[in-house]
Amino acid sequence: MKQTPKNIAIVGSGLVGSLLAIYLRKYGHTVTVFDRRPDIRTIVFSGRSINLAMSNRGWKALSEIGIEDEIKKIAIPLDKRAMHVVGKPMYFQKYGKEGEAIWSISRGVLNRRMIDLAEESGVTFKFEEKVWDVDLPEAKLYTGETEKGEWQEYKFDLIFGCDGAFSRVRHKMQRRSRFDYSQDFIDVGYKELTIPANADGTHKLDAHSFHIWPRGKYMFIAMPNLDGSFTCTLFMPFEGEVSFDSLKTKEEAKNFFETNFPSVNHEIEDLTTDFFKNPTSAMVTMKCYPWTYWDKVALVGDSAHAVVPFYGQGMNAGFEDIYALNGIIEKYGDDWEAIFQAYQKERKPNADAIAELSYRNFIEMSSKTADPRFLLQKKIEKRFAEKHPEKWVPLYSRVTFSDRPYAEALAIGDEQEKIMEHIMGLPDIEEKWDSAEVESKILGML
Repeated sequence: MKQTPKNIAIVGSGLVGSLLAIYLRKYGHTVTVFDRRPDIRTIVFSGRSINLAMSNRGWKALSEIGIEDEIKKIAIPLDKRAMHVVGKPMYFQKYGKEGEAIWSISRGVLNRRMIDLAEESGVTFKFEEKVWDVDLPEAKLYTGETEKGEWQEYKFDLIFGCDGAFSRVRHKMQRRSRFDYSQDFIDVGYKELTIPANADGTHKLDAHSFHIWPRGKYMFIAMPNLDGSFTCTLFMPFEGEVSFDSLKTKEEAKNFFETNFPSVNHEIEDLTTDFFKNPTSAMVTMKCYPWTYWDKVALVGDSAHAVVPFYGQGMNAGFEDIYALNGIIEKYGDDWEAIFQAYQKERKPNADAIAELSYRNFIEMSSKTADPRFLLQKKIEKRFAEKHPEKWVPLYSRVTFSDRPYAEALAIGDEQEKIMEHIMGLPDIEEKWDSAEVESKILGML
C-alpha cells in the first residue's frame, strides 16, 4: 500500500535504526537519523561488543528489503556448538536439522555496512548530534552540544526511538501518566576479549562453531570473524569469590585463564591484555508499555524491550519489530495511529516472551550444557523430534530457526518441559532413553 510521504526522524544509528531507515525510504519518506556518537565508520570499535548471531527472523527482515545477500558476505554460518567442558575432550552439539545455522557477524562491521546501505537509499545521518529533549505531541527534537547550551529545534511528522536500552525518547515517554516501565540488571557482567588469527590468517579454533566454556556461575564464549580472529566474551559476576572484582592483577587474570580455560592457553597474553584494557559492561532486561504516543512517536528494538544476550535474539527481535511494522503499514496505509496501535499490541507479548527465554538460556548455557542429565534430555528430545517432526520442534529451533511468535515458542516450550520432567523421572531412563516405551509415553502425553 502507498503512503503519503512524511518527514521522519529516527534517533539512533545502530542496527535497528539503520534498517528501519531503509524500510521507511522504500515508502518515499524523508528520513533523518540522529546519533550522539561519531560516525562508526570513522572510529575503532569500542571493545563492548558481543558478536551477533543472525538467525531466521533477522534474515527474513533483511530479505524483505533486498539486502540479505549483501549482509551474508560479511557473516559466517555456525551449525553447532563446540563444548569445552572441564575434564572432557572438546565435543560438538548440532544446533538444528541439516543446513540450519546461526550466522556470526561482527557488530561493528554490520553496523558500518547498514549505514552505507541506508545512505545509498537516500537517508540523511546527523552524527555527534545529541538529542536532549523530545516534544511528543508536536514531534519535535531538540539537539545541542551540551544540556545547558544552545539547542537546535527540528520539527517532524513522526519520530522513532531506536536509541537503545537507555533511550532518550523513551525517557521522555516515561514522564507521561500510565506509562509502565521496569529495568532489571543481572549481577553478571561481560567483557569483550579477542583470540587473534594464526599468522596465515586462519582461525585457531573450528570456524563454523559457537565455542562455549561453561563453568557454572561464569562462562566464556568465542565467535569467529572473517579475518580469522574470534570475538570472545567472558561472562562473570561483578562481585564475589570468582568475579571481575576478584581479579585485580595481570598475574591473577593469567592464573584464572590458565586454570579455567586451558584450551586457550596460547592466547593468554592477548586475553589478559584485553581483560584490563576493555571495559566491564552490565546487562539489563528492560520492559515498558505503551511503545507509542498517538500517531507521532514509536519505540523500536532495545528502546522498547532490551533483553540479556543469551539467546542471541536482541538484534533479531529488533529486526522482527521492523518486519512486523512493515506488514502493518501495508495493511493500514496512512493511518499512523492504527499502525502504531497494531504494532505495539502484536509485538509486546513477543518481546516479553523473548526476555524470559533469554534469561533462562543464561542458566542453561552456563550451568546445564555440561550436565549429563540435561544432555540426555536433549538427546531424547532430538531423537523424538527427528522421528515425529510434525509433533515436536525443540524450543531452541522454534526461537532460532522459525519465525513463529516468541510467545508461542515460550508457551509450547513450557508444555514440552513438563513432559520431559515426567520422562526424565522414569526409572532407568539412562538405559532405555531410545526405546519404543519412551517414545510412546511422549506421544501419549502430547
